[in-house]
Amino acid sequence: MKNRSILIFLTALLPIFAWGQQTPQDKEKELRDYIDKTVVKYEEMLELEDWQIFYLDSIYTHDYAEMSREMDQLGQKMVSNTSLYVSVQDKWMERIYQAIHKILTPEQWARFNKNGNGRDKKERDKRMKKAQGL
Repeated sequence: MKNRSILIFLTALLPIFAWGQQTPQDKEKELRDYIDKTVVKYEEMLELEDWQIFYLDSIYTHDYAEMSREMDQLGQKMVSNTSLYVSVQDKWMERIYQAIHKILTPEQWARFNKNGNGRDKKERDKRMKKAQGL
């Protein structure tokens, strides 16, 4: 089971490493496409209001851009320690998670977490505790 988790985790990191091989314009377009698809998915799944769609798009646009910037900085420094990339990703995914919590109703939040986001949060928390030696 542990080997499977590691394999899944490393597979999830592949796009991050491939990200460094793209031009800035390609990265921006790919990121924008991903954000648009994600927002549409949640708009339909959670039956979001217009103001929630605006905030969700703003959250993703800002935080993914910042996460990408930090990942690029690690890549420019030729950091090969994957745990550093994971910690940057976890930091920004946690910020996104907390920001989205603020704009959703309790019913929407429950559906959001049932979609796998709650499980992802538990995994981030577990990695954070492990990193802190707890």
